[in-house]
Amino acid sequence: MLSDTSYTPQPQDAAVMTNFRRLTIGLPSCCDAGERRFPLTPEAVAVLTDAGYGVRIQEGAARVIHYTDSAYVKAGAEIGSREDALSCDIVIALAPLSDPDIRKMRRGSMLLSLLNESRQSPQSVNRLLDRHIIAVAIDLITDRRGNTPFYDILSEIDGRAAVALSASLLADPLHGKGILLGGVAGIVPCEVTVIGSGIAACAAASSALGAGAMVRMFDNDVYRLREASRSVPGIITSALHPHVVANALRSADVVIATEMPLSYRIDADMINVMKKGVVIMDLNHDRSPMFPSLPEADVSSSPVDIGSGRRVCYTGISNAVPRTSAMALSNTFLSLMHDILSCEGIINTVKMRPGLQGAVYTFHGKAVNRRIARIAGVRAMDMSLLLSCS
Repeated sequence: MLSDTSYTPQPQDAAVMTNFRRLTIGLPSCCDAGERRFPLTPEAVAVLTDAGYGVRIQEGAARVIHYTDSAYVKAGAEIGSREDALSCDIVIALAPLSDPDIRKMRRGSMLLSLLNESRQSPQSVNRLLDRHIIAVAIDLITDRRGNTPFYDILSEIDGRAAVALSASLLADPLHGKGILLGGVAGIVPCEVTVIGSGIAACAAASSALGAGAMVRMFDNDVYRLREASRSVPGIITSALHPHVVANALRSADVVIATEMPLSYRIDADMINVMKKGVVIMDLNHDRSPMFPSLPEADVSSSPVDIGSGRRVCYTGISNAVPRTSAMALSNTFLSLMHDILSCEGIINTVKMRPGLQGAVYTFHGKAVNRRIARIAGVRAMDMSLLLSCS
């Protein structure tokens, strides 16, 4: 005999799908020779697909970080053509896209990239405006504490990679001087001169000290220097007095230029006093090059024979460690994508996250960044005014 309670309806969870959970993320391969980094690892893609995103990746796009397409398929992504990746709601491409690529993007979609002001073309920017693309420079995004998470993590990678690569270049018996960065008993260690005292500078100084080098750090901001000396004990700090800088450059084996509040230039006369075979790296070249008179060299390509006395400036440092960059970027992108889900859409995220508003450079057909507007030859509009009308 069945009791009456057996007929009592039991509550059941109902499947609910909202519109914002159907957002798609596209990851096209990078066609820019100067950019080898990839934004997401398979582990990050698995988190995004579990959260409700659809992820489409161009076939072979992650080969640069030694991940196969099958690894992304296991994480829930779809492998397709370049057109499939570019037609998503959100496209992540670290280097600026070309005009033909932007034509394939969905009208009103979001583009997440590095600002790369020096590599933006007027045609591409105007195409972003024509397609009403919401273009966001991830290196300008700030969090609730005023930090720039994407820029900061890439700066730290640049600083540590610069020292590792400098040590490799110096130790090369064919193209380098065949010397260790750190000294051994009876041999004076190499001297590393770091210009700047931000995150990249402290990361480089810490790595160089750990390798046994002697490190000098220069900046005109005494408070930043004081903070750097606290975080990296053992460095020698100084203001940017011309005579002191010239003496440091004269004896330096490695010179690493990093971001500074005010732009600083090292002219040809100061470069001429440097050692034969000095390794020079500019970690802030895209924003404010510190060695404008020197030819550039890609640190990921064949090394320059420094024994010949030829001086070059190495740039694109974190491209030499693209897998580390991908892992670091993935952690930061996951936080951003969580914000987009919690705000229920792209437009709402821009409206509700002031730190994202300051990173937008094109919004619904208007340029909202002065530097980008200057490249496109148009007038910059006020972002808050556009948001109030959208």
